[in-house]
Amino acid sequence: MSTTFRRHVLYLPGFDPIPPRRYRELYRREGADQARISGHKLRMKKAQPDGGGFAWRVGSHIENRDVETRIEVALWSDIVQASMSTGIVGTFVQLFRTMWIYIASGTITRLMRLRRGPVIAAFYPIAVLLVQLLLALLACALMTWGIAALGGGLWGLPVGAAAAWGVLVLGRRLDHRLFAYYLMHDYAFTCANYGAYPPALEDRITQFRDRLNTILAQDLDEVLIVGHSSGAYLAVSVLADLLREGPRHGPALSLLTLGHVVPMAGFLPRADRLRDDLAFLSQAEGIFWTDVTAPGDACCFALCDPVAVCGMAGPDQQWPLVISAAYTQTLSPERQKAIRNRWFRLHFQYLCAFDRPGDYDYFAITAGPQTLAQRFAGRKPSPGRITRPAGKRG
Repeated sequence: MSTTFRRHVLYLPGFDPIPPRRYRELYRREGADQARISGHKLRMKKAQPDGGGFAWRVGSHIENRDVETRIEVALWSDIVQASMSTGIVGTFVQLFRTMWIYIASGTITRLMRLRRGPVIAAFYPIAVLLVQLLLALLACALMTWGIAALGGGLWGLPVGAAAAWGVLVLGRRLDHRLFAYYLMHDYAFTCANYGAYPPALEDRITQFRDRLNTILAQDLDEVLIVGHSSGAYLAVSVLADLLREGPRHGPALSLLTLGHVVPMAGFLPRADRLRDDLAFLSQAEGIFWTDVTAPGDACCFALCDPVAVCGMAGPDQQWPLVISAAYTQTLSPERQKAIRNRWFRLHFQYLCAFDRPGDYDYFAITAGPQTLAQRFAGRKPSPGRITRPAGKRG
């Protein structure tokens, strides 16, 4: 019998249009940093095709044992890209529709009862886009008035319209710095069907479930599903669909959710599918589910039990184990200063190196010789865990 620990990681990214190679390069760079800090030995290897998505292999020696890990990215970036192709006018239509859905349904009020940070983050793209629209209207008015004052007559209207459009185009071109369009597309996609998954995403979840079934048939010690950001609630639905098929045998089955934004979808009026999946998975046997967030990450619902806050916690709830990545303790003052106010960087810190790692170490979890259940056996939830329901049950 081989003494090498074998794992397959199925990683579900959040709302991200960028090709999955960025995750491989992030793992390479940050893994090397964590190896230097923690004494891990990590070696990235080319992955042979096996019918799955984009993948790489990691050979490691951690905690005195050899480990072979295959990390596979569950691709849905094509769906994200398609949802972001609405253009400038379409984005402003999404803005007002999204605002209406979240406000009229009472979702925004319930979200504010949990954490104001992610709600403020949600208002950021709305504020930026509205400022751009106001500047465009102001440019239109000034140009129209100015030309009329010079005797240009009706010529002021087309010139003013052109000036307004120029302001909007400039705002769109600056979005690689502002990220307002990107975030607006994210929130609009989440609430497009009032919380129900669109058909394309339902089909992809089914594909992920089938892929997971194939992985579980392999000779492995652990199959670890990792869901980051909005990928966290997709991972919940994938795993719930799998477990509803009945009892299973094989490798240890683990779920790690990181920086979740479950309430942004789970509080919406038609998110019954997601809420049912949360309730089912919270009581499921044969898995171990750990949820990791951090109060320093303003883009997530830090320490909010995703099952309980959605009103789906029953008397037999077992999962998830809610713990904090505790940035103020696990990152040095120098590193905290370097990434302060960088929202996206803080939201991706879960996938990065910690220079003062506690019991959460992404690279030990994904490339180390213990299952998630073994690593967090006996671990108590973080004392700041929020379990009060703010969403409606059922």
